[in-house]
Amino acid sequence: MASSLYGALFLVGLCAPIYCAPPAKVASGGPPHPSSIKRSLSSQVSSPNADFAFRLYRRLVLEAPGRNIFFSPMSVSASLAMLSLGARSATKAQILQGLGFNLTCTPEPAIHRGFQNLVRSLTVPGKGLSLQMGSVLFVKRELQLQPSFLDDVNRLYEAKVFSTDFSNTATAQARINSYVEKETRGKVVDLIQSLDPLTAMVLVNHIFFKAKWEKPFNPADTKKSFPFLVGKGATVHVPMMHQMEELAFGVDPELNCFVLQMNYRGDAVAFFVLPSKGKMRQLEQALSARTLRKWSHLLQKRWIEVSIPKFSISASYDLETILPKMGFCNAFDKSADFSGIAKRDSLQVSKATHKAVLDVSEEGTEAVAASATKLVVRSKDGPSHHTVSFNRTFLMVIMNEATESILFLGKVENPTKS
Repeated sequence: MASSLYGALFLVGLCAPIYCAPPAKVASGGPPHPSSIKRSLSSQVSSPNADFAFRLYRRLVLEAPGRNIFFSPMSVSASLAMLSLGARSATKAQILQGLGFNLTCTPEPAIHRGFQNLVRSLTVPGKGLSLQMGSVLFVKRELQLQPSFLDDVNRLYEAKVFSTDFSNTATAQARINSYVEKETRGKVVDLIQSLDPLTAMVLVNHIFFKAKWEKPFNPADTKKSFPFLVGKGATVHVPMMHQMEELAFGVDPELNCFVLQMNYRGDAVAFFVLPSKGKMRQLEQALSARTLRKWSHLLQKRWIEVSIPKFSISASYDLETILPKMGFCNAFDKSADFSGIAKRDSLQVSKATHKAVLDVSEEGTEAVAASATKLVVRSKDGPSHHTVSFNRTFLMVIMNEATESILFLGKVENPTKS
């Protein structure tokens, strides 16, 4: 069975219980979007999304040094962009600018059209690849939502809206967790640990990615126990996959790292990035959309003997403590203006949690992480045969090629820690 990647993000708003009114009707979506969407729509958001992904990655590294990092930038950015539809004044500006958009160069409608294109592009079934992303709003029954907000989230982000009784927090929590578990094929469990009685709305974005390698590993070649360096002189033992294939590979002399590209069946690729010993921080600080473009031109197909760990990891983050440090301040405090969601209520984001799960195996992988105690690129049988072993900390980037979007991003410090 192929391995899979899963992610989910939820945002919880607080509502002052001022009044009780019947729930607003969910507006129907607009006319269907034309099937042919210009690539330029995606390009308007893909580069800022990539830069946001790497900025968030660097912040997560600071918050959890020495630990595995794994998340879905697409899930986080899509959720925040959707939330901005209901934000006003400084709150809206902070969210969009925090995502990396220059509103002078890229007007807000163009940003949402770009995300609309991404959402629809990513849900098109492909041969050998299953990629689905969706959003849902669980809304307090008494909350009267603005019709324009309901129309926009449905039309642009294809979001579903469910009326929810938050007075019974245990029941509401169970309903939301059950929904997320189902949408992520049982991989993301108990996303929400608790709900505040004042909760007015929970925004959930989920992403499911399952793919097979274009050139799979042979399980017979997997070594059951192989040393992986996790610290100064410390090692753990992991199953190590092995193959010799013609793959896209290159050396970035500026960043002192090796870059290996492995394709999935379908429109997705995985980059495995292995820095020289002691150069991880230099690599992390330089990561950007420009870096990805440089690598895409740098790589060349050549025969590679490669070893990559087989592993499963997961990571959870309380983003309400992280995003304000990245400029998303108003949304999480009393100055929040979400009057575009519900005019009569004072809403603010009280919780933003993200959880992602990664499985890497011989048949399929949705991310990679590991590095070698020694960086080896040596010629064994002449100049055309190189050997690369990922047995110490390394980075991984999973991308959708058509939209140039980062689906998953991470670093594996210890592949034995799930």
